[in-house]
Order: sequence, then structure tokens, then C-alpha cells
Amino acid sequence: MREKIDSYLGAFLTILMALMTLDVLWGVFTRYALGSQASWSEELARFLLIWIGILGAAYASGQKMHLAIDLLSPKLSDAKARNLALLIKSLIILFVFVVLVVGGFRLIYISQVLGQTSPALRLPMSVVYAVVPISGLLIIYYKLTEKTVPNPQ
Repeated sequence: MREKIDSYLGAFLTILMALMTLDVLWGVFTRYALGSQASWSEELARFLLIWIGILGAAYASGQKMHLAIDLLSPKLSDAKARNLALLIKSLIILFVFVVLVVGGFRLIYISQVLGQTSPALRLPMSVVYAVVPISGLLIIYYKLTEKTVPNPQ
């Protein structure tokens, strides 16, 4: 199941990156060749960058490609290193749940209640903000399914 999520998420991120590349190229073309940039292209690029950045962080977390400073665990015994890894994993899950999942759903709710839409695309901002809890749930899933290996080297 995890491999399937990885492949779908990787493919989705690739599609978003390709769309952003085409959008930016279109914006540059309309600005310099036609004399006036398409009003929606910059906004779409911004929204795609938000989705790529936040979903990419979830993907990097699942692939264990995120930044980590590993000074303490190599000095610990295997049992203590496992306990430390479990503590770190638990703190990450708690933080992600409170900030990304709960906070993200609150952000979506507030923007939906207020009827916020983007200026150029007239897209509901709740659609843009939906990436926050989605990424949070992905990070939690990845953390719950990752294997804890003591003293990886």
C-alpha cells in the first residue's frame, strides 16, 4: 500500500511541476511576445508552488529524505536508540496532527465560511488550503508505517 501511495504521490507531484513549468512559460510568452501577461498565470504558478512545496515535504518525509541531525542516536545502545526514535516519531505525529491536520481543517473551514476566492482564477481558497491537512495526513501515515531501525549508518 505504501509503495502505491509513493508512486501516485510522486506522479502527482511530477504533473504539478510540469503544469507549473508550462504555466510560467505561458506567462513569460504572453508578457514578452503579446505585450501583456495573462492575469491568471502568476496566481496559478503561486498556487502550484504551494501544493508542490507542501506535498513535496510529505513525500520527502515518507522517503526519509527530510533534513535530520543525527548526533545522539549513534551514541546510544540499540534499545535506547529505538526509544529515542519512537519519541521523535511520536512528537512529529503530534505536531503534524495539531498544526497541519487540525489547523489545516480549521483554515479550510474559515476560508469556506468567509467565501474567500482568489482574485484572478476565482478559485475558492479552501481548495488551495486543502493541501495542508492532506499533507499532514500523509506525513502521519508515513510515520506510522515506517520501520524504526536503531543506529542507521
